[in-house]
Amino acid sequence: MSLSAIEAAIPHRAPFLFLDRIAGEGQGWIEVEWTVPAAADWLRGHFPGRPVTPGVLLAEHAFQAGAVLIAHALGGLRPEDGVPVLARISDARYRRRVEPGETLATRVEVDQCVGPAWHLKARIACGADKVATLSFVLAASGAVARLELP
Repeated sequence: MSLSAIEAAIPHRAPFLFLDRIAGEGQGWIEVEWTVPAAADWLRGHFPGRPVTPGVLLAEHAFQAGAVLIAHALGGLRPEDGVPVLARISDARYRRRVEPGETLATRVEVDQCVGPAWHLKARIACGADKVATLSFVLAASGAVARLELP
């Protein structure tokens, strides 16, 4: 699926959109790709002379894939749903640096859903190399805003 399908599912746009295409999806999972742009401004200062993609942007890439998965699972996000926002991240493990121009292949799977919260797991790879794994929770911001807290 194309970039337009991604943009139809989530509100993120360049320069803060870290998905290029949907490589596949099914019941409870999605696979996406993203090529780290060689001209990305953050590479200029992280780290000069030997640029590396920040781990937080790798995590954001997985979060965006999860948001697309949720949007597709729900048949689209209604205005009252809000957008999926990060509620928790755990067990993030980074195993390899990602350099400019490299293409990531990421699989995000639903672990469970509890109310408006979607518990997800991601595996990010570059070729045959595992780049990172993480677990995270995305919650529908509209539903969270309507919750009454004690």
